[in-house]
Amino acid sequence: MRYPITSPDEGVTRQVLAENPELMVVAFGFQAGAEGKLHNHPHVQSTFVESGRFQFHMDGSDYDLSAGDSLIIPSNVTHGCLCLEAGRLIDTFTPRRDDFL
Repeated sequence: MRYPITSPDEGVTRQVLAENPELMVVAFGFQAGAEGKLHNHPHVQSTFVESGRFQFHMDGSDYDLSAGDSLIIPSNVTHGCLCLEAGRLIDTFTPRRDDFL
């Protein structure tokens, strides 16, 4: 199944790649300077940097990530990112983010 590409924020695209009730895989495209605003959710999230450079803010700490890096964001932890160099993130969520459907 092919899911539509949406634009949740300026300079950001989102496309669900695969999903079932237990797991969801989502691709996010970022233009340089675009932000993933600070937020939290009950889902555990894994983020893989496919390309680009990002500064992630998670639970009061900052992490600089580039292509090939990844991190786990625990449930209900406040997090966000700033795109330093245009790129793409592949995120997985458990359980599925029904708000993305």
